[in-house]
Amino acid sequence: MDVDSLDARLVTLFCERPKLSVLEASRRLKVARATVQARLDRLMSRGVIKSWAPTLNPSEFGYPVTAYCSLTVRQDSGHAVVVAALAKIPEILELHTVSGDSDMLARVVARSNADVQRVLDLIVATQTVVRSSSVIVLQTHIEAQALALLQATAAGTISTPGTPVQPVDRG
Repeated sequence: MDVDSLDARLVTLFCERPKLSVLEASRRLKVARATVQARLDRLMSRGVIKSWAPTLNPSEFGYPVTAYCSLTVRQDSGHAVVVAALAKIPEILELHTVSGDSDMLARVVARSNADVQRVLDLIVATQTVVRSSSVIVLQTHIEAQALALLQATAAGTISTPGTPVQPVDRG
């Protein structure tokens, strides 16, 4: 989907002020209220905006440790069975099928470094994973970078092969 500078400004505004009304957004952007609503509806229907739900921070409710776990799955199970089993573990925040040495990559949270082992034991107990390898996140430097990507796309500053990379202002 093509996004333009108004789309980027609109999304940026709602990312910075998620409780803002459509009317107030139209005032700040100096466009008609109907334009703001139509743009939001289009961005939602096309999946650019995935959700208006709050972004939760697991570290603030008892899960300060994040780990990435590479998982090798039982090949005779099929990925749908593995996904269904792992979806029951609430500490798994993301699960991706990946290329490379492992089959899946999971982002998990835990109460402590030692608690990561409990989560890994839950994963293996599903009997759909035969091997795991984990790395614990020590510090997060860049998170939720999709807004910067949308802004760069709308501004046309994303590089293509043979063109220099343009720096993105992360504000």
